[in-house]
Parts: sequence; C-alpha cells; structure tokens
Amino acid sequence: MKAVIVVGDGMADRPLRKLGGRTPLEAAETPNLDEIARSGVCGIMDILSPGRPPGSDVANLALLGYDPYKCYRGRGALEALGAGIEMGEGDVALRGNFATIRDGVIVDRRAGRIDGTIFKEYLSDVKLDAYQDVEILVRPTLGHRLVVVLRGERLSWRVSDIDPHKTGVPPLKAEALDGSPEAERTADILNKLYELLREKMERHPINRERRERGLPPANAIILRGAGAPPRVKPLREIYGVKGACVAVTPTVRGACAAAGLDLYDAPGATGGVDTDAVSKARVAVKLLSDYDLVYIHVKGTDNATHDGDVEAKMMVIEKIDDLVGYLLNHVEETYIAVTADHTSSIRVREHVGDPVPIAIWGPEVRMDDVDAYSERLCARGGLGRIRGVDLMPILMNLLDRVERFGA
Repeated sequence: MKAVIVVGDGMADRPLRKLGGRTPLEAAETPNLDEIARSGVCGIMDILSPGRPPGSDVANLALLGYDPYKCYRGRGALEALGAGIEMGEGDVALRGNFATIRDGVIVDRRAGRIDGTIFKEYLSDVKLDAYQDVEILVRPTLGHRLVVVLRGERLSWRVSDIDPHKTGVPPLKAEALDGSPEAERTADILNKLYELLREKMERHPINRERRERGLPPANAIILRGAGAPPRVKPLREIYGVKGACVAVTPTVRGACAAAGLDLYDAPGATGGVDTDAVSKARVAVKLLSDYDLVYIHVKGTDNATHDGDVEAKMMVIEKIDDLVGYLLNHVEETYIAVTADHTSSIRVREHVGDPVPIAIWGPEVRMDDVDAYSERLCARGGLGRIRGVDLMPILMNLLDRVERFGA
C-alpha cells in the first residue's frame, strides 16, 4: 500500500457574497475532488487548534505529523533546508526579500517581484569585518525571496525581524528576544549585515539600469523569521516509510526535508497561479514505484487569495482537480488524501483559523455519505473534526505502519 497527500495551499475559504454565498471550492468545477469525497471518507481539520490561523511553515509540519508547539524553531531554517542548504546544530537561518528603499523608507517589499537569482554569484562571497569567525551564506531562492545562513559559535535564532512587513516605514533593527549574550551577538551581526548588503546592492549595475527604466531597484535585503531546524524524527524512523516531496515553495520543501522526505521538482511547476499542477501528479506517479509516501503541494491557491483574485483561486482549484484526476487514473493500491494547509480568506487576503476539508480515498476506507468536496459538505463526514497532526497517523494506520499501544 502507498499514500499520496495533496495539499492545496490556502485552498479552503469562507462563503463569498460575490459567489452567491459559496466558497471558491463550492463554485469551482471539481469532478475529481468530488469523486475523492464520494468514494472516500471525509472530515474537517483544525491545522493547529480551533480558531488559530497557522503560517505555512507550522501548517505543513503539522500535516507531516509533528506538533509545531513542541518542535517549531522559526521559519528561516525551513526555507534554508528547502533551498537545499544543509543546516547544522547551532546554525541560524533567516528568510528575506529583495526590497526597494527610498530616502530610508521601504517603498516596495518585493522590488517589483524581481527574480533575485540574477544576484546569486554577486552575493556568493559576503563577509563581515567585525565578525570574521562567522560564515555567511546568502542564497536567492524563489522570485524576490532569499535565505541567509549564519554559521559560527555563540549564535541564537531568538532575534527579531529587520523586515517590518509593510511599506512606508524604515527597516527595523534586529534585537535580542531573550536577552542572552548569544542573541545580542546575533542581532548585532544581522544589523551590520543589513548595512553591508544595503551598500552592496546599491552599487549593483542592474539596479542602475532598473532606475533608468523606471523599475524599482533591489537596493536592500530585509530579513525575517530567524530559525533553527525543527527537532523532529524523520518519518522513516517513526513509521518505516520512505517518502518524497513534490513542491516548489522553499518553506514546504524545508518542512518535508526535516521530515526526511526526498525533494523533487516537476517540469512547469512554478509556485504561482500559472503552475502546471498535473506535472506534479506525473512525477508523483513515477515516484510511487520507489516510495511509500508522496507529498504534493500546490501554492497558487494561496497566491490568488493574497491578491484577492477569486477567479484565479478557482482556476488553480480546478488545476488541483486535474492533478487529482490524473492520480485517480494512474494509481493502484494507493490512498489519496486531499486537503489544505490552512484556510485563506479572499476578503481579508490572509490566513484565518477556520478548519479545512479533508478527504481520504483508497482501497479500505470506510466510505461515508458525503457526495462532494467542500468545506461544508466534508464537515458531515465520518472522520469528524480532527487536528492537523492526526492526518499522518490516520494514513499510516491505513498502510499498517502504526504499532499497537498496549498489550
């Protein structure tokens, strides 16, 4: 027996007046998702706890079976792991953006959504004179995003953000969050690193060219989400399964890497609304010959939500439906679980704490009476209301991978 988990990032939503009181899931054409629900067992799931909006980092850790309240140590390390950077104990990683600053104020947190990989070589050798003992790795990742890893003695991830998470204000100063000497030292490193990178980016010829063309220059790097790798056991050690991940988003790839899953790309998968979702299904089907579990993540639904674009969200939902249809036509002796890593509200353009639908299809599920896949209908299903951390044990039990408790 094998298992595939399909996660539509922020796919769940609230009823919208624009859609006649329906959610995007209810309004979209989803015959294959409906088949999963009709022939499977359904429920709703609180990713963390009722009413608690999760970030994508802790949400995917929970779906992988880990309690984020116990293991989470910041998002930056997940971004680094997802970018293929090995993290050792004591390393500190941060995520960040290429940004545009004018007169000391952030005017664009994404520098016109620039592709930061053009700066990869330019940022490959960064050193601080005041901290020669600290190795600094700067790695552009996806679009305007990047990760920074600090390696050295006496570092701490308990530091605040430089990124203020909004425009029209200056960057913040990193500060120690726990008052420890290690956090004080790390905060000073980050503040000095910000100034160094600010000067370095200001000098880059690409930014001169962008100004001449009326485009926002990527003349600053603003950092946030300092973290260390989560303290988790790989799924192989817990359940004896070999797992793979097909995803683009570095945070999700990082969570899967921490869980011991091997990371794969899919041709045409972009992490945006233009993604080729079926390509991920094709890769997953091939992987099932060598793996017990494949974790597929589709990002575009959340991007559309943050943009407030209902039509784009429905379009990506229908792409996820096509992905599921491909799986249904090409797998045998396999369980398919379809869910979201959080509810994202089009109205507020942000993650919210509402539960998400979950449906599991496969050879020996106890089918219920749900006949379509949606937030409201899945709530009537046989799984009832579960937590994010419950999903993995439920699937592993179906694969006969869970040891009996008691005599």
